[in-house]
Amino acid sequence: MDFRFLGFDAPILHAVHDMLDATGEESDKSMTAPTRTYVRDAKAMAATPADVKEYPNSYVFLVDMPGLKSGDIKVQIEDGNVLVISGERKREEEKEGAKYVRMERRVGKLMRKFVLPENANVDSIKAVCQDGVLSVTVEKLPPPEPKNPKTIEVKVA
Repeated sequence: MDFRFLGFDAPILHAVHDMLDATGEESDKSMTAPTRTYVRDAKAMAATPADVKEYPNSYVFLVDMPGLKSGDIKVQIEDGNVLVISGERKREEEKEGAKYVRMERRVGKLMRKFVLPENANVDSIKAVCQDGVLSVTVEKLPPPEPKNPKTIEVKVA
């Protein structure tokens, strides 16, 4: 099953789909469990909220990156058209004499991947982080100009 119709690659959906397929039939010995990195990335993608806006001349990706400084965030293009946004929030160092009574804030990897449309200009990407929200702007390529018909002169033989 292809989940790219959602506008982004969804590895957690692939993992769930594979697990459901495996439960209905006898387990195949050639099937291997997902790697630790794959599971970690899938969890990070499921837990990282994002909004995508389309404007006449650009796409804007808004990703919550709480507690991260701009230097701790990576914005990359993979495979020519996959926008990868990632970062990692680390646990604060414990000060002597203090101990946690409750820990609810999320720590760990934050990540999102988006398959960019064909008209995305991957050479013109801007990223700005303000108040824990990363805004990545991908400019659109101008539409191709329509080709005028070419007239060929017909000669007498």
